[in-house]
Amino acid sequence: MTRTTGLLRLAATAAVALSLGGCISLLPKTREAHLYRFGQPLAAEALTAPQGRIGVFRTNATFQREAAGDRLLTITGGQVAYVADTRWVAPAVVLWDEAVLAAFDADHGPVRLISRGEPAAADYVLRLDVRNFEARYERGAKAAPTVVVRVRAAMTRGADRSVVSERIFETRVVAADNRVGAIVPAYDRAVAEVLKDVVAWTTAEAKPA
Repeated sequence: MTRTTGLLRLAATAAVALSLGGCISLLPKTREAHLYRFGQPLAAEALTAPQGRIGVFRTNATFQREAAGDRLLTITGGQVAYVADTRWVAPAVVLWDEAVLAAFDADHGPVRLISRGEPAAADYVLRLDVRNFEARYERGAKAAPTVVVRVRAAMTRGADRSVVSERIFETRVVAADNRVGAIVPAYDRAVAEVLKDVVAWTTAEAKPA
């Protein structure tokens, strides 16, 4: 009786193992995400442009938390979601930082943007808080979304940190279609337009020491 019971237990154990092995083999494979980026690459002529004479230090700032990672955030009414199987090639906050640097480097005005760790004196301090970085489905879930990039800019003097100016910049770009291939260029255009305004405003507010 004991031998028979042991054999039955062994058989049951083997059956469970086979069953689990079958379940594991039937799990769907993870789909590979398509990678995208925003922000224009730095033009070759910008690399040889003369350095500006007004130093502006860009301090740490905030970025919309839900959109700071590598996923594309969408808003439909009160519902928040991410675009499936789609990623930024790096976290959005990293790509944003690169886009800011490229925008100032490409400008031939008097402002030179100084990053943390650079051995350079700063006449001003610039803070850019990204409040919104999202695709909004304002005309329904099937219509082309509107990409919204909203930035609060604050500029202070480097010597005493007194406030020079503050302003909200917002760019809204409607995608050509409700496809990722059309939404990503809308992000790219929105970032380029808002940073163009930020650079122009910074240049206007920064005065030589």
